[in-house]
Amino acid sequence: MPFKPFSIPGCAAIALLAFMVAVPAAPVAAQVTAFKQAVAESAARDREVAAFYRHQDYAPIWTGADEASRLRRAALLEAVRNAGDHGLPEAKYRPDALLDRMARAHTPRELGLLEAELTRTYLDYATDIQTGILTPGKVDSEIKRVVPLRDTSEYMNGIASADPRAFLRSLIPTTSEYTRLLRAKLDMEREIASGGWGPEVPATALKPGDRGAPVIALRNRLIAMGYLPRNVGVTYDAGMQAAVQEFQRDHGLTEDGVAGSGTMKEINVSEEDRLKSVIVAMERERWLNRPRGDRHVLVNLTDFTAKIVDFDKVSFETRSVIGKNDPDRRSPEFSDVMEHMVVNPTWNVPRSIATKEYLPVLQRNPYAVSHLRLVNARGQVVDRGSVNFAAYNARNFPFNLKQPPSERNALGLVKFMFPNPYNIYLHDTPSKSLFAREQRDFSHGCIRLSDPFDFAYALLARQESDPQSVFQSVLRTGRETTIRLKEPVQVHLIYRTAVTQAKGRMNFRRDVYGRDARIWDALQAAGVALRVGQS
Repeated sequence: MPFKPFSIPGCAAIALLAFMVAVPAAPVAAQVTAFKQAVAESAARDREVAAFYRHQDYAPIWTGADEASRLRRAALLEAVRNAGDHGLPEAKYRPDALLDRMARAHTPRELGLLEAELTRTYLDYATDIQTGILTPGKVDSEIKRVVPLRDTSEYMNGIASADPRAFLRSLIPTTSEYTRLLRAKLDMEREIASGGWGPEVPATALKPGDRGAPVIALRNRLIAMGYLPRNVGVTYDAGMQAAVQEFQRDHGLTEDGVAGSGTMKEINVSEEDRLKSVIVAMERERWLNRPRGDRHVLVNLTDFTAKIVDFDKVSFETRSVIGKNDPDRRSPEFSDVMEHMVVNPTWNVPRSIATKEYLPVLQRNPYAVSHLRLVNARGQVVDRGSVNFAAYNARNFPFNLKQPPSERNALGLVKFMFPNPYNIYLHDTPSKSLFAREQRDFSHGCIRLSDPFDFAYALLARQESDPQSVFQSVLRTGRETTIRLKEPVQVHLIYRTAVTQAKGRMNFRRDVYGRDARIWDALQAAGVALRVGQS
């Protein structure tokens, strides 16, 4: 319930103004000073908070007797009591302790300390709900996400506005993805409290035509998950096969309708573990709580797809290959802006690849990897026969390796550039067979596209009446050519093991790099817990 400053039994002076009215004029100045000093001492640790209170001569925004202060207190208490709905650490904000502190604040100094504590709690909650609890790069160094942190002054001025409840609501991410994740989280908590998906299926694999207890267990599990209507069938029939196919579609698996070992492993993942993925996805969504562009490119690493999104709807989608799950090859997560594409690109072999992979090969045979040119610092092609490769190592290797444009070029026939310090981009590839794989982590970190030409046409459609003809005419020259995008497009490399659909069930993906497991561990350490003990 909200804090009511004038009606708590046994408290002589809950609000500063009430206290001031009740005492003679002389002591009032001293008591106001005591309040101000308490606020100033507590606020000193945050320069912007201190400046805010100095600017208003330390007038209270929480502990005053006016209606505006009461509304702020009520709005804050309501928000922190609902923090667990958003996967935030409920205990961190201590709403019951705050209420108790309010009831026990008697002196101006106690009120000043309470004022400062309410501000700290508010700022903790505001930053947590808007931009996340964790610092991404501290959880995993390959998460290069720059979180859109707000100035403290923005939060302080916002809560001092005419409608504090509306301002607190405005801090919650407004993307449709976050809204659906929140709904899914609450639904899953209710399901788990009511028994969830039931016991695991006691089989490593099942196929159409099978019968018996394991099939019944699979039937019951699929019914509980919402993939099958209630029935008493005991055979892996066509209906069960269709249900398994639908499950496979929602989990990024090969849609053959056979509950093989990979599919069975995903079927047996507990609803509690799926709920953890949803909570992690909500935290990740807070890290990206900023405008993403009416048109943007979205690459979900765990889904092995690249999409063009126009006004929150996918207008183009293609399969992708991402970095191999290896310390030197995993694709990072970050956002940047695509400015151009390069048709018939030259592959400038990254130095790490040149020295770690190709230099040992050249030391064994200087004429190996003949598709690559050896280039010196002046840009001149060097005769390999004149080089003693044994004299060089990763630190002093003085050459660059380049692969000229061709259909066999490692980048294929087009690459899409969004200049970034990680040397990551999207590109074509001659290795087309990899796109048929279920799990596609094979690259050195860049994102390979299954349909790069169609991707290019879709990007150019905004600026060309016949994008295909424009692109193909440049391609036919065989020369490396840059095509600039008249409207640069934001690119977001994300990593989500839980993804919502506008219509339909939650989709889940494997934690390819183990990043979400690390994030969940960090969230737990920060006080986030599953709420599965009540319906």
